Amino acid sequence: MTKEISNVKAVVVYHSGYGHTERMALAIAEGAGAELLLIDPQGNLAEGSWEKLDNADAILFGSPTYMGGPSWQFKKFADESSKPWFTNKWQDKIFGGFTNSASINGDKLNTLEYFFLLAGQHGGIWVNMDIKPANTKAAVRDDLNRMGSSIGAMAQTDADASPEEMSVGDLETARSYGRRVARLAQQFLQGKASQH
Repeated sequence: MTKEISNVKAVVVYHSGYGHTERMALAIAEGAGAELLLIDPQGNLAEGSWEKLDNADAILFGSPTYMGGPSWQFKKFADESSKPWFTNKWQDKIFGGFTNSASINGDKLNTLEYFFLLAGQHGGIWVNMDIKPANTKAAVRDDLNRMGSSIGAMAQTDADASPEEMSVGDLETARSYGRRVARLAQQFLQGKASQH
């Protein structure tokens, strides 16, 4: 059942290779009051997931960053989203995205840009971050937005670290970003309702 913040229906559609991106997806979903839609190891969604995406007000994309971009499983999902694209089913929905990689940079920005372009192809409205980067000498690993991202939530997890060892700050950044997406989706829905 889709959890809602007010009357916003939000979904998080994501692939996770080793559990780190899933932990991030859980934080995003908690913030947004969203339902999780897992892209499985074969790049498929569970039955009924496409209908949930079509009926959502807000969609958040998530994938680890592999070789400078999202996983092939996420790309398979993106290619299959051409079906709703043909009929404008996702037009005017609110979108956001998040990613994790082992390296500090890890080309995570490229993954977020991929999500941004995918949302744009669907005629969607992208939500950027509203947390200033933690970029002073006093900054520590668990500060909010320590990756300094502007267009979506980023996390960094050492290659030999378990999902349980993820940065608390990265997860709280994801949670806060989820709240922002839901809040702006709510404002957008209220604006649309007032025009009718």
